[in-house]
Amino acid sequence: MEEKIVYFERPGKSHTEETLGLAIERAQTRGISTMVVASTVGDTARAAAAAVAGTGIKLVVVPHQFGFTATQRFPRELVEELEQQGHRVHFGTMLFHTDGFYGSGTPEAMAMILRTIGQGIKVCVETILMAADGGLLATGERVVAVSGTARGADTATVAIASTSSALQDLHITEIICKPLQTRSWKRGTSPYDSPAKPGQFAGDDREL
Repeated sequence: MEEKIVYFERPGKSHTEETLGLAIERAQTRGISTMVVASTVGDTARAAAAAVAGTGIKLVVVPHQFGFTATQRFPRELVEELEQQGHRVHFGTMLFHTDGFYGSGTPEAMAMILRTIGQGIKVCVETILMAADGGLLATGERVVAVSGTARGADTATVAIASTSSALQDLHITEIICKPLQTRSWKRGTSPYDSPAKPGQFAGDDREL
């Protein structure tokens, strides 16, 4: 079997339109009707909703959980707008940010390992788990997941969904697209928090 993977030379929001197009194309090819989309301030969610209009694909949009920042940045009116279109928005616990709650370094270690493939891959896995934990995805369901590095979308995957209590049943079966550049870091030292140096890029974690 041969399949195309698109690699972006640099990450960023400039790839959002192409990433969504590639994700929708693969979903239609595979007969997948659900797309999980990470979106913090709503821009990616709006773009995804417009892109899937008329395709029969439904979105599960996953913003930051309440309390992750001082205010919830995903607009309440957008939640209502998306749900009127038949999509779902899920504000679940961000599983790779729970070290303080559980008293364990395992979530951060998971995040760092996944970031060795790409920041977007980490977010794809996390949002699928969150959506399945919230009952919006069934264990064993095939989905397309879309996320990004800093703002916008630049990563898309095909995955078999599962809950966080059965992590071993979640599988990334296909990478549709991703940036070539990857970074991994300990919490509080994100390379996306500082201005870009030559050969690097700036941004922050899941600012979609």
